[in-house]
Amino acid sequence: MNSTFSDENIIAEAIRLVEDGVSVTFPVNGRSMLPFIVGGKESVILVKPESLKVGHVILAWVDNRRYVVHRIDRIAENEIWLMGDGNLAYGERCLVSDVKALATHVVDKKGKTHYLYTKPRQIGSFVWKVLRPIRKWLLLVYRVFHRN
Repeated sequence: MNSTFSDENIIAEAIRLVEDGVSVTFPVNGRSMLPFIVGGKESVILVKPESLKVGHVILAWVDNRRYVVHRIDRIAENEIWLMGDGNLAYGERCLVSDVKALATHVVDKKGKTHYLYTKPRQIGSFVWKVLRPIRKWLLLVYRVFHRN
C-alpha cells in the first residue's frame, strides 16, 4: 500500500494530537524564524496553549489559508499580531481561536532540546525586535556565516 503524507495531513495530525494533550515534535521549514529557529534543521515541541503572551512562538492558522510558526508580537483582545523573527515587516494577524499550539522548546540538529523562554532567550528576542530597522543587514551577515 502506497501512502503519501501531505503537509496538510501532517499539520492536521499534529494539531489533533496537541488538542488531545500530547506534545508533538514538529519540523520547521523556511527562514522566517531565523536566527532563533533554523528551518530545515530544527524542530519545535508543540503543546496545547494554556495562555498566550507576547513573545510566545505559536502555530496558528493565518490569512484563512495557511499555518505558520511565528512569534506573537502584539495581543489586543481577541486579535493577535504575529511576526517571524526572520521577517523584515509585520507578517500576519489571527484570532486567539486560530492558535493551534504553543512551541515550548526547539530541538537542534543534534537532537538537543532547548527551552524557548529562558531569560537569555527572552532578552535576545526582545533585542532582536528592537533591531527590526536593521534586521535586514543582520540577517544577511547571519546567512553568510551560517551557510550550511
